[in-house]
This record gives sequence, structure tokens and C-alpha cells, in this order.
Amino acid sequence: MTENGQVYACGDNKMGQLGLGNQSEQVLVPTQIRYKGPPIRRVACGGEFSVISDINGNVYSFGCPEYGQLGHNTDGKYFVKSNKIEFQCETVPRVITVFLDKQRDGQVSPVTDVDVREIACGSNHVLIIDSKKRIFTWGFGGYGRLGHSEQKDEMVPRLLKFFEGPNRGAVMIAAGSSYSLGVSEHGALYLWGQTKTSGDAAMYPKLVQDLSGWKTRSIGTSNKSIVVAADESVVSWGPSPCFGELGYGETGIKSSTAPKEVKPLEGIYIHHVSCGFAHTLLIARCDTEEEQAAIDKLPVFTP
Repeated sequence: MTENGQVYACGDNKMGQLGLGNQSEQVLVPTQIRYKGPPIRRVACGGEFSVISDINGNVYSFGCPEYGQLGHNTDGKYFVKSNKIEFQCETVPRVITVFLDKQRDGQVSPVTDVDVREIACGSNHVLIIDSKKRIFTWGFGGYGRLGHSEQKDEMVPRLLKFFEGPNRGAVMIAAGSSYSLGVSEHGALYLWGQTKTSGDAAMYPKLVQDLSGWKTRSIGTSNKSIVVAADESVVSWGPSPCFGELGYGETGIKSSTAPKEVKPLEGIYIHHVSCGFAHTLLIARCDTEEEQAAIDKLPVFTP
């Protein structure tokens, strides 16, 4: 994304997830997407789909609709033959127009004035925060990753009731392959879905007790691992197998099912965390000689 809100895309495009108006195999050079609306403010990528939002708070999606993750009230399935299913992909950004609130008794009502500020995509699900600090989720519902106390797929954005109301708003969201995270306006971290390969899933947002009282500042989510900058520290956890993304160092444990402080980063203030499928990048503050000295102790990566 450029500073004037233009978006360029490259890579795999078999499902139209680059928004170029076609489903070519690969695009090797960053190419401007087919979009003529207001400048774009946020971009996020899922498994085979993408979501963007503009400066007016509208949200658009494109790519594979298999689990409803495009938010257009369809999974896009159609029969090519009696035993073969394909998907009607969206190859250019299409605006999402419907946002719903569902009550426990099954009553459904539309939600208006949704001004999207943040987007997070998992493999097949999406979270957004709007200007009223409300979270909406949609797409694949397995293991409770949408947070609605059920595993049903949602074909359009659905309000997550947990973060609605005075002093309950959300300021940050993140998504892994099969789980979601939200940070309250007081800095508390909540998790729902499943990060482990076995065991119970959290069907609705639950406080990460090990970080109770810590103020979460940045979150990185990989396939199953989580890296969090909170207060002055960095904390991470994830089930085996891990590939070094937790940052615990060459010696000792490589994985942890409970949040654990990343000791090699002690004394280093981390501004921002970002994770790929199984690796982590961090932006560190380097304003003082002490901070520079702490950074100098870390090994230098030579590609």
C-alpha cells in the first residue's frame, strides 16, 4: 500500500486473491489492483483471499469465498459436474454491505454505521474493528474462532457481543490459522478458537490469565504460535513443533503451551511484532546507548 492509498499485489492468484480481475497462476511483479474507489487505509491477507478498507470505513474483499470469508452471504459453490464443485471467486474488490447482530433466541437485526478501522485475517476467517470499538467476525467457524459460542460458519460480518458496551470496546485484533485475539481498551488480551493441535477450544473470548494486568501493545500471530509485546517485555507461546518463531534461543526449550518471557530480548523495547507462518519479525527501539548495547548482543542474521 502506498502513502496515497493505492494497493499493489503479487504472488499466487489462482483464486483471484490479488484483485487484478483474473485468476492467473502467479504474478511476479507488484501490480496495482483493479479498484477505483476512495484511498485505501488498511490491507490484510488470508489463505486465498484478501480484505481492504478505505478512508471512509468501507470494507472490500476478493478471492476464494469457500467458507463465507468474503462476507457476501455466499460460499460461492457451484457444480461443474455431478461430482465436482468449483467456486465463484471474486477477482476484484467487492464492497461488503451487510453487518448483522444475532441474539441468542435467533433474532437477527442489521447493524448500521460500521466504519472499519482495523482488519485481521486468519486462514479462512476475518475480524474487523469499527470506529465504535466493536468487533465483527465472519468466515469459517471451526473451533470457535469467530467467538460466537458456536462453530457455525458466518457468511456476513456478525457482531461479537463480548466487546460491545461501555468500557468493553476493542482496540486491537489479530488472527492465526484457527484462533483469534482481541485487546480491550484497558490493554487486556483475550483469545478464542484453538492454538493447540489437541484439547479444548475456546468458543468465546477468554482472558489470557498469564498476561492479566499487562498492557498489550503489539501482537504477532503465526500458524499456531503467538508473540506479544506487553509492558516492557516480549512474551510468546506455541505448541510443538516450533521453528524458532518464539525466540527462546538456541539452547533450552523450543515450544511452550503457556506464555513465556522471551529472555534474549530482555532490556530491548519492542515497538511492533509481526509473524509469518513460522517466523517472527520485530521492530525495536534504539534511542539510547543502553538500548543499542542490548541490541548489539543479539546475533546478526546473514541471508
